[in-house]
Amino acid sequence: MNQCSIHLLDLPDEVLLSILKKLDNVDVLYSLLGINNERLDSLAQEKIFTNTLNFVTTGHISSIINSILDRFCNYTLLRIHHSVEYLIIEPVSMNVFFLLLTIQI
Repeated sequence: MNQCSIHLLDLPDEVLLSILKKLDNVDVLYSLLGINNERLDSLAQEKIFTNTLNFVTTGHISSIINSILDRFCNYTLLRIHHSVEYLIIEPVSMNVFFLLLTIQI
């Protein structure tokens, strides 16, 4: 049998965006920003992923460990803050977010 080897990055941007839209935008941002791939980095910074960050419906804050939250606030949010219009977090998590964000300002 003749096998064809196609990699994710062989797909056109339109197809990659279609796939990424099916994923949670917080996961897309956390997973693709800063992985030393300029193309994926650029796709992850599209407005559809950076406009609204919802940590409530995905349960990220409840289950996220401090190092991951710290990286998200210290790296990801610093890169996309100009595009974020809505940041939805649980009231009990506000202190953690604001503490991490104010340290960076």
